[in-house]
Amino acid sequence: MIKTDLFFIDYLVLEDAASLSEMMLCNHDNFKRYFPITLSKNKSIEDSLKFIKEKNIECHAKTEFTFVIKDKQLSKAVGIIIIKEINWEIKQGEFAYCISSEFENKGWMSNAIALTSKYAFEVLGFNKLQIIAHRTNFGSCKVAEKCGFQWQKTLINEYTPPNESPLDMELYELYNER
Repeated sequence: MIKTDLFFIDYLVLEDAASLSEMMLCNHDNFKRYFPITLSKNKSIEDSLKFIKEKNIECHAKTEFTFVIKDKQLSKAVGIIIIKEINWEIKQGEFAYCISSEFENKGWMSNAIALTSKYAFEVLGFNKLQIIAHRTNFGSCKVAEKCGFQWQKTLINEYTPPNESPLDMELYELYNER
């Protein structure tokens, strides 16, 4: 578990189901474009229980790592961080993340990604982490830059949001400097 004065980051557990589902549903409009699959898997507490079980299996298999960001005062889910698209041969993973709108623009996600990057390098053994964001997703691009990720290139037609045309996405990378 990673702790700060305001929040903590940990792997998802079944007790997170109610607050995870609530967070996803309350932020439906914010998450529907870039987090449609996660959103669709957390429409109820029962859905979130299944989602958490699935994520725990992936974590044990080391195919994907999903973390919850919890407000320290309320001990409820306010965001999630996923390390996905893992390639263990080159020790690379890609971050995906979202945070509840009431916690945006407070520096929480930048702090959470910085801390989770350190964890990914030191504990999980990654050499390279990536963030892929659309240029108009200013918050996500700002998080990448604040956390030391360097812009690499534009990925053409990299991501297709639901009911939209493919989007070009910006690739940011951070290397473990042991």
